[in-house]
Amino acid sequence: MSTEILVNIGPQETRVALVEGGVAQEIFVQRAARHGLVGNVYKGSVARVLPGMQAAFIDVGLERTGFLHVTDMLRQTESPPPPVDQLLREGQEVLVQVLKDPIGSKGARLTTLLSIPSRYLVLLPHENNLGVSAKIGDEAERERLRGMLERLMPELAPRWGVIARTAADGADEVSLTNDLRFLTRLWLAVEEQARFARPGQLVHGDLPLSMRILRDLLGTDVERIRIDSADECRRVKQFAQVFLPQAADKIEPYTGSAPIFDLYGVEDELNRALARKVELKSGGHLVIDQTEALTTIDVNTGTFTGHRNLEETIFKTNLEAAQTIARQLRLRNLGGMIVIDFIDMNDQDHRVQVLRTLEKECARGSARTRVHSFTPLGLVEMTRKRTRESLGHILCEPCPGCGGRGVLKTVETVCHEIAREVQRAARQFEAKAFLVLAAAEVTGRLREQSGGLAELEALLGRPIRVQAESLYQREDFDVVPL
Repeated sequence: MSTEILVNIGPQETRVALVEGGVAQEIFVQRAARHGLVGNVYKGSVARVLPGMQAAFIDVGLERTGFLHVTDMLRQTESPPPPVDQLLREGQEVLVQVLKDPIGSKGARLTTLLSIPSRYLVLLPHENNLGVSAKIGDEAERERLRGMLERLMPELAPRWGVIARTAADGADEVSLTNDLRFLTRLWLAVEEQARFARPGQLVHGDLPLSMRILRDLLGTDVERIRIDSADECRRVKQFAQVFLPQAADKIEPYTGSAPIFDLYGVEDELNRALARKVELKSGGHLVIDQTEALTTIDVNTGTFTGHRNLEETIFKTNLEAAQTIARQLRLRNLGGMIVIDFIDMNDQDHRVQVLRTLEKECARGSARTRVHSFTPLGLVEMTRKRTRESLGHILCEPCPGCGGRGVLKTVETVCHEIAREVQRAARQFEAKAFLVLAAAEVTGRLREQSGGLAELEALLGRPIRVQAESLYQREDFDVVPL
């Protein structure tokens, strides 16, 4: 199955799509105004220590203070951890790195155990050990990598720790040497900058998306990388020649007349990834709802009736749904707790096959997932690691009309609310009359039901004027005493 990376460069936005077999599997968006923070290193200042939570809030110059837990300050071998107030005090300066971007109302998750990644390796400046990614399963390859790093580290990184990334599988000693030299030079520069940095200042930022995605996704069998900006293509190619020489020849400028995201229908796929309803080829559909606490996915048969019996229809729909759900989780970058309501299946073997399909498809993505068995209520609970905001949170905002609820009060409900507000104002103010400002559809209903308005005027003994406001949403209204 052919795999491509498409890179769309805009004035203030970069978008990247991973396409497998002509179908978009993952989409990444980075905007200049909302640059991802994961991997950034800051000189922070302790704003508040929370002994009861074994944590502290750190001011790193962002809109919200970051959250630093004691377990993100110590090696896992140090257990039980000492009280956080023995490690930190208010006003103390501390060098921290962002583990998770701010999400919703939560600030960034921070750590003092810094790590600086390159193509094949991760440098751990505050560690002094050697590791190999667990995703490299071949024991002989693990020993080969460990042996090379044991030879290189005494000369190049004697004071620090190093982890071989998944991409190091098959890498030769020259590549690892170059990576380690780059990382040591980079960390020395970071240390120097941190020494003179002020609290709240960025000390080291991660690579831009066009280069970071190249570094992180090239482990897949990518055949080519197409970039629709000649200047950015040149910069990425130069970066690849230094750090990813085997990928340099795969990078090419896109010069087609159509926008690059029109290839393989990526633009349409991106827009569909923002909708609640996802159609299945069988005729069924999914309904995906993302909330602050969790994401729920409901599977429905829709128009699919099958050819033999109901159980077969349900099984085939659930199998297709499992594949589609895994892809939608990657496309939308949904993380945290996810609850799936598959259509009820009586056959235990069918349940097992649906779970296996879901696990297999989820394993294709880079985010760690854990799928649990069916609950007594027939639900499947799963978790997916969340390190950045979902596509919906990046591209959308809550509806100003409903405040993000997804529903609007009826016009009749708003009319009743206005009547109650007029009565409340009549008790509070000695006014000669009242002016009601509301959306046109609401004022229209009030005028249609003039009997109710006349009854309210008679009750209060004061006239009520109604005025439509073009900028008001349905639920917006004001009652003004005159």
